[in-house]
Amino acid sequence: MNLFVKLKQFFLDRSSSVFPIEKKINYIFHKKAYLNQAFTHKSLDSSPRNNYERLEFLGDAVIDIIVSRELMREFPDGDEGLLTQRRASLVQKPFLAQIGQLLDLLDHLKIETSVNLKIEKIAEKQLANLYESLIGAMYLDGGIEPCRRLILDTVWAHKEEAWKSTNYKGKLIEYCHSREIENPIFIIKDITGPDHLKTFEVQVKIGVQTFASGLGTNKKTAEQIAAQMALEEMGASI
Repeated sequence: MNLFVKLKQFFLDRSSSVFPIEKKINYIFHKKAYLNQAFTHKSLDSSPRNNYERLEFLGDAVIDIIVSRELMREFPDGDEGLLTQRRASLVQKPFLAQIGQLLDLLDHLKIETSVNLKIEKIAEKQLANLYESLIGAMYLDGGIEPCRRLILDTVWAHKEEAWKSTNYKGKLIEYCHSREIENPIFIIKDITGPDHLKTFEVQVKIGVQTFASGLGTNKKTAEQIAAQMALEEMGASI
């Protein structure tokens, strides 16, 4: 590639509609093609190498790894059940959509005008997908570290909101009512740790059936986790 072509490509890359996102995420792409691909919807380009779907697939895995590692640091004594439940709240599409909205990712999406982004469900799906594809693009371009920084600054920084946003206790009560079964009873099984760092263990009982315990730094959080685990064990859609 001669100098003129290189310069032309450089200015085309800089003029791209996705270029401003680099300032928001505090990362400059070495290969702008990854960034362009991360914001290209399949309605504009059906080729798997040109739209964001492959990057979304990769980004989903990267988010799982980084969030899992941070959870192990956050809960050094947490078992697999606790870690799994906490991770599920952080990587679920509605929460990632909120993160995508914080970054205004829809402003950079290249998509056919026939796709109505004013429909909430469509916009939410695109926001979550774009966040995952952006992480995937960053991983290919710069490795795990820039991804880790962005995930810590966004997903991890808002973890408490994710853990509180879904009222699993209320969903469990509604589920029981809808199936005309007994109301759930929340039992505190144990409280451990010093006063400033207590861990509550709560178990759900419905009729004669008991479910896996939920652990949390306060009673409310432990109840929510226990309720979520009970819903999943019963096969409820959450």
